Amino acid sequence: MDLMQPFTDPAAVARYAEGPPRQVPGFADLQRMTMLLLAEHAPSVADILVLGAGGGLELKVFAEAQPSWRFVGVDPSAEMLELARRTLGPLGSRVHLQQGYIDAAPLGAFDGATCLLTLHFVPSEERLRMLREIRRRLKPGAPFVVAHHSYPRGGELRRWLSRSVVFGSASGVDVERASASAAVMAEHLHILSSDEDEALLREAGFSNIELFYAGFTFRGWVAAA
Repeated sequence: MDLMQPFTDPAAVARYAEGPPRQVPGFADLQRMTMLLLAEHAPSVADILVLGAGGGLELKVFAEAQPSWRFVGVDPSAEMLELARRTLGPLGSRVHLQQGYIDAAPLGAFDGATCLLTLHFVPSEERLRMLREIRRRLKPGAPFVVAHHSYPRGGELRRWLSRSVVFGSASGVDVERASASAAVMAEHLHILSSDEDEALLREAGFSNIELFYAGFTFRGWVAAA
């Protein structure tokens, strides 16, 4: 199973916007909370780095709420970046979209950064390097907001993934099918416990790490560079 296919297959990309609101508990609220956490420390005129920006959903929320912010959105999928351009429409005048990974992001000092629903695709050793590179691009003390698949301390990953599968199913799914889907996700995604996620953030140099969001296997943190 190729879990990256939805980000390159044209038909899947066209349906992308339908998925996260159904699969991620409180998806719209997660985006709004992220914007508010950035705004606590970012100036009224700010430069914000958005990793995993393909689709443009969070970029649109941020740009509509903060008319003086400018954005750099980075994503490896050309198809998803094209979708982001369509999603943003006129708001795209304040957004520079860059195809690639973190190394493609400018080295200039950003006032904040986000990485939503992305890091579970990244192996832990590469994730640490990615987090360090994000921090290197932030001004001292600038906020970083991150959210992705993670599971609670002492929890059993597949059981938690099964719960997420049932939650995200549009037509309902039985326990056996949910368990099978969870097994595939556990094998192909790189999902860490919440303790491991926080340890990686600390090792990458972030401080004041605080959990602000949790919904089944999705968790989100805010930290300072």
